[in-house]
Amino acid sequence: MRSRALLLAVAALLVLAALPLAAATPVVSPVAPSLAAIEADVERARREFEIPGVAVAVVKDGRVVLAKGYGVKRQGGPAVVDGDTLFAIASNTKAFTSAALGLLVEDGKLQWDDPVTRHLPSFQMYDPYVSREMTIRDLLTHRSGLGLGEGDLLYFPPSTFTRKEIVEKVRFLRPATSFRFRYAYDNILYIVAGEVVAAVSGKTWEGFVRERLLSPLGMKDTVPNPSALPAGANAATPHARVEGILRTVAPDDADNIAAAGGILSSARDMARWVTALLEAGASSTGAASALTPRLVQELWTAQTIMPITEPAAPLSALKPRFLAYGLGFNLRDYHGRKLVTHTGGLSGMVSRVALVPEENLGVVVLTNQESSGGRDAIAYRVLDAFLGAPATDWIPAFKEAERVEEAHARAVEGEHRATRAATTRPSLPLARYAGPYRDAWYGDATIQMEGDHLVIRFSRSPSLTADLEHWQYDTFVARWRDRTVPDAFVTFALRPDGSIDRIRMEAFSPAADFSYDYQDLLLTPAREK
Repeated sequence: MRSRALLLAVAALLVLAALPLAAATPVVSPVAPSLAAIEADVERARREFEIPGVAVAVVKDGRVVLAKGYGVKRQGGPAVVDGDTLFAIASNTKAFTSAALGLLVEDGKLQWDDPVTRHLPSFQMYDPYVSREMTIRDLLTHRSGLGLGEGDLLYFPPSTFTRKEIVEKVRFLRPATSFRFRYAYDNILYIVAGEVVAAVSGKTWEGFVRERLLSPLGMKDTVPNPSALPAGANAATPHARVEGILRTVAPDDADNIAAAGGILSSARDMARWVTALLEAGASSTGAASALTPRLVQELWTAQTIMPITEPAAPLSALKPRFLAYGLGFNLRDYHGRKLVTHTGGLSGMVSRVALVPEENLGVVVLTNQESSGGRDAIAYRVLDAFLGAPATDWIPAFKEAERVEEAHARAVEGEHRATRAATTRPSLPLARYAGPYRDAWYGDATIQMEGDHLVIRFSRSPSLTADLEHWQYDTFVARWRDRTVPDAFVTFALRPDGSIDRIRMEAFSPAADFSYDYQDLLLTPAREK
């Protein structure tokens, strides 16, 4: 899921995680890296990236060597983060959903390559051929033909759509590429995968995950979705920069996307998850765990080739020699070893899980601020220490990468302003743009006159209410009243008779998270109900 202010910020950072080009041979792991030095750098990164709270877990050779919190649960508050503080792990939930399906495979209730329609008969993609051919495996491997984050506006920002409604709306999402042609990260098919778990098991996704994974692994504090969080829980508060100022933000109501990104967990509980994965991954005969070697090896087997792009210049030393997606995990190399990893992001929180199976090493970083750079600076510092890699100060490198990315976003925004034809007027009186509109996959939106300006509202997403500011010609800018939502261009196309034909939208800034897939909307006038 997203990481707001983030996540094609995140898409770029999904590609970081790799191998310094000079590291041709594995280095010898130290016997006992200095935890005091690591913790000092965790705290330095936390302060440098202005992250109120961080939790870190490290598992090595079957032992939890670190499960600890740093900083506070809420900026300015006294409550400190500890090893049991809960954070949204967001898309690191995808591995749990993949594992849940793997357990059903081992139960003999489905197969990885079963057609989805065998278990969800009503499931449809836009193309009938893809509807027939889409398998359980395809749901998990980001090769469906959908575009990056396509359909995310159905639930991000939080909406009132149910899981069933979201699954039904997949059929209206137009493919961006051919089926199984190219990698493009999505969340929506993991929601479908969660509904497969429910249909096959006869339990809710939450019930199955709790019964077959969380409870057997001793993850007693972990909750599968935000509504399961008990009152007064030891939980971190999310923070994000809103118009340049670090503020607390409302936690995402992620219940309708629980299978794609709903779990909240702690450093201590995530250490149990990582330990179970590593133990099963290292065994060929079986493990006394909810996870078996065969299941974990399936999760860690490459399914979809991912493109290798150049990292930002300050991080040029980080580049993989191979990059692929398994089942709920990214797979790449780092210092001559296979790295099994994933990131996660929701409003005000980002996380990373990183495993080095051949070193029996696992690292978890949980934060309550949307700083992917701070998260990854900590993760690579810990990995390097336990791999005996050459000392690298990742904090200034990721800090500079953030600066470069922010400068690029400002440059694009500046270009928009410089080329704006500010003296132009709309083709029609403002009231003529008002009315009900409909998109095939999202549904209803309305535009109304309020005072001297237009206001757009999306029917099922409370945060998607914006005042429309005239930009140029028949293009307006949606200034969302929820300022955590990135602004968007709203462009009207007219018919020859001057009536509205359609509305297209796109993000105003490249800093907008990819989950704000405004560009996939095609709003057309709708008759009043």
